[in-house]
Amino acid sequence: MLLEKFKHLQSKTLVLPDANIDTDQIIPARFLTTTSRKGLGRAAFYDWRFDEAGMPRNSDPFAGKDPLAHQILVGGPNFGCGSSREHAPWALADFGFRAVVSTKIADIFKSNALKNGILPVEVDADTHADLLACPGAEVIINLQDLQIERLGVWKQSFQIDAFGRRCLLEGVDPLRFLQGCAEQIAQFEAKYA
Repeated sequence: MLLEKFKHLQSKTLVLPDANIDTDQIIPARFLTTTSRKGLGRAAFYDWRFDEAGMPRNSDPFAGKDPLAHQILVGGPNFGCGSSREHAPWALADFGFRAVVSTKIADIFKSNALKNGILPVEVDADTHADLLACPGAEVIINLQDLQIERLGVWKQSFQIDAFGRRCLLEGVDPLRFLQGCAEQIAQFEAKYA
């Protein structure tokens, strides 16, 4: 799958400070009946946004927020815990998020996010507290230099899986990356056949 190349992202943040936001909150199980990514953004955080009758909730944290202007989701600690459903990053990406920032992001969610074009960024507790206290802050994430910055306030390095970083920079998922190595794979197989 071809993804949008991720090198540099400047965006406002959307803050969800709750700890342990699990994949069932990100996309409830009743929306897992498809293998298509398209349209899953409407189900992202559905139970937070809509009541049982499908009416918007007054407490909707996304109300009035333009997804194109708020592409960085700042979540509470242990973001993406729970089941390993790949639909969770699909829903976030289709909603418009390009990055998730927290002090701790669940390992399986982190892996699924990287494979689907979302950059998971883990920051220290002080940086995270600053982001939680300043919803809508303007943040720059530079994947090339592995830095996250709140404009005029702080700049911090972060770490990311090297292969996941390479795929995001090139705009490919792992399968597309391997397909691009077909010639080298064939040469290796011929040499050791």
